[in-house]
Amino acid sequence: MEYSVLSDAVLVNYFQNGNEEAFQAIYRRYWHPLFVVARRKLDSQENAEELIQDLFVDLWERRRTVQIDELKKYLFGAVKYKILNHIKALLIRQKYEHFRNATLSDFDCHTEELLAYEDLNKAIEVGIAQLPLKTRQIFQLNRLENQSVRQISASLRIPERTVEYHIMQSLRTLRLHLKDYVSVV
Repeated sequence: MEYSVLSDAVLVNYFQNGNEEAFQAIYRRYWHPLFVVARRKLDSQENAEELIQDLFVDLWERRRTVQIDELKKYLFGAVKYKILNHIKALLIRQKYEHFRNATLSDFDCHTEELLAYEDLNKAIEVGIAQLPLKTRQIFQLNRLENQSVRQISASLRIPERTVEYHIMQSLRTLRLHLKDYVSVV
């Protein structure tokens, strides 16, 4: 069967039933247009590529539960939210780095805010410490040392898909662990 000529609706139907060739056809059809959108909004080609990869990994993992009426509309909406979440994560990381590098005398805030910051910092450290060793290592390389999936894959000599899996697992775990502290992790 030639999947590249099938309509989006037919591809979605096959894809949601676990057909990998239909998923590959969707990937080939939409990867570049989605990448172009992400590249225009993000600071680097590498971040845009990683974001699109994450989008397709998420799509495959949720294939049985995701509700897709119009594939093109769904994917471009998903990339929009991935970009927004990426930017929010960068802002949070920048704030975290600022607070982590600041001394107590630099803080011009109330005791309540300082205590809240210390609680959040401890919660983050505890959450990271509770991750399995390999997942924690990959999370720290990616999110705290700003290494790309490709760089981590090369340095640890493991497949990029494995790196992506560990990053997703760590983010899911930390989201649950920090849900009482912040709304976006």
